[in-house]
Amino acid sequence: MKRAHVVISGMVQGVGFRSFVKKHAEDFGLKGFVRNLHGGNIELVIEGYDPQINSFFQALRKGPRGAQVEDIDIEWEEPTNEFKRFEIEQ
Repeated sequence: MKRAHVVISGMVQGVGFRSFVKKHAEDFGLKGFVRNLHGGNIELVIEGYDPQINSFFQALRKGPRGAQVEDIDIEWEEPTNEFKRFEIEQ
Protein backbone atom coordinates (compact mmCIF):
# COMPACT_ATOMS: atom_id res chain seq x y z
CA MET A 1 0.00 0.00 0.00
CA LYS A 2 1.21 3.51 -0.89
CA ARG A 3 0.02 7.05 -0.30
CA ALA A 4 0.68 10.03 -2.56
CA HIS A 5 0.04 13.72 -1.98
CA VAL A 6 -0.30 15.30 -5.43
CA VAL A 7 -0.59 18.85 -6.75
CA ILE A 8 -1.54 19.26 -10.40
CA SER A 9 -0.93 22.58 -12.14
CA GLY A 10 -2.03 23.96 -15.47
CA MET A 11 -5.51 24.54 -16.90
CA VAL A 12 -7.15 22.16 -14.42
CA GLN A 13 -10.01 24.14 -12.86
CA GLY A 14 -13.31 24.72 -14.61
CA VAL A 15 -12.82 21.77 -17.00
CA GLY A 16 -14.28 18.88 -14.98
CA PHE A 17 -10.90 17.74 -13.67
CA ARG A 18 -12.09 16.81 -10.16
CA SER A 19 -14.85 14.60 -11.57
CA PHE A 20 -12.33 13.07 -13.98
CA VAL A 21 -9.99 12.32 -11.06
CA LYS A 22 -12.80 10.81 -8.97
CA LYS A 23 -13.97 8.53 -11.79
CA HIS A 24 -10.47 7.23 -12.48
CA ALA A 25 -9.62 6.83 -8.79
CA GLU A 26 -12.76 4.74 -8.32
CA ASP A 27 -12.04 2.74 -11.51
CA PHE A 28 -8.59 1.85 -10.12
CA GLY A 29 -9.85 1.13 -6.59
CA LEU A 30 -8.04 4.06 -5.00
CA LYS A 31 -9.20 5.96 -1.92
CA GLY A 32 -8.68 9.57 -0.89
CA PHE A 33 -9.85 13.00 -2.02
CA VAL A 34 -9.43 15.75 -4.60
CA ARG A 35 -10.03 19.49 -4.20
CA ASN A 36 -9.36 22.83 -5.86
CA LEU A 37 -6.64 25.05 -4.44
CA HIS A 38 -6.54 28.83 -4.53
CA GLY A 39 -4.38 29.88 -7.45
CA GLY A 40 -5.80 27.39 -9.94
CA ASN A 41 -4.13 24.12 -8.96
CA ILE A 42 -5.75 20.87 -7.85
CA GLU A 43 -4.66 18.82 -4.83
CA LEU A 44 -5.34 15.17 -4.22
CA VAL A 45 -4.36 12.46 -1.80
CA ILE A 46 -4.63 8.84 -2.87
CA GLU A 47 -3.96 5.51 -1.25
CA GLY A 48 -3.70 2.23 -3.09
CA TYR A 49 -1.31 -0.28 -4.65
CA ASP A 50 1.49 0.32 -7.17
CA PRO A 51 -0.10 -1.01 -10.40
CA GLN A 52 -3.32 0.94 -9.85
CA ILE A 53 -1.52 4.13 -8.81
CA ASN A 54 0.76 3.96 -11.87
CA SER A 55 -2.21 3.53 -14.22
CA PHE A 56 -4.04 6.35 -12.44
CA PHE A 57 -1.09 8.72 -12.95
CA GLN A 58 -1.01 7.90 -16.67
CA ALA A 59 -4.67 8.95 -16.92
CA LEU A 60 -3.97 12.16 -14.94
CA ARG A 61 -1.29 13.27 -17.37
CA LYS A 62 -3.92 13.37 -20.13
CA GLY A 63 -6.77 14.82 -18.09
CA PRO A 64 -10.26 15.51 -19.39
CA ARG A 65 -11.02 17.35 -22.62
CA GLY A 66 -10.22 21.04 -22.19
CA ALA A 67 -7.57 20.49 -19.52
CA GLN A 68 -3.89 21.24 -19.97
CA VAL A 69 -1.71 19.54 -17.38
CA GLU A 70 1.56 21.42 -16.98
CA ASP A 71 3.01 19.63 -13.96
CA ILE A 72 2.22 16.84 -11.51
CA ASP A 73 4.10 17.17 -8.22
CA ILE A 74 4.03 13.91 -6.24
CA GLU A 75 5.15 13.49 -2.63
CA TRP A 76 5.12 9.94 -1.29
CA GLU A 77 3.93 9.49 2.28
CA GLU A 78 3.23 6.65 4.67
CA PRO A 79 -0.30 5.31 4.13
CA THR A 80 -2.75 5.97 6.96
CA ASN A 81 -5.69 3.90 5.70
CA GLU A 82 -8.02 6.71 6.84
CA PHE A 83 -10.19 6.81 3.71
CA LYS A 84 -13.26 4.69 3.06
CA ARG A 85 -13.71 5.85 -0.58
CA PHE A 86 -12.64 8.59 -2.99
CA GLU A 87 -14.38 11.96 -2.60
CA ILE A 88 -14.45 15.42 -4.09
CA GLU A 89 -13.91 18.01 -1.35
CA GLN A 90 -15.15 21.57 -1.64
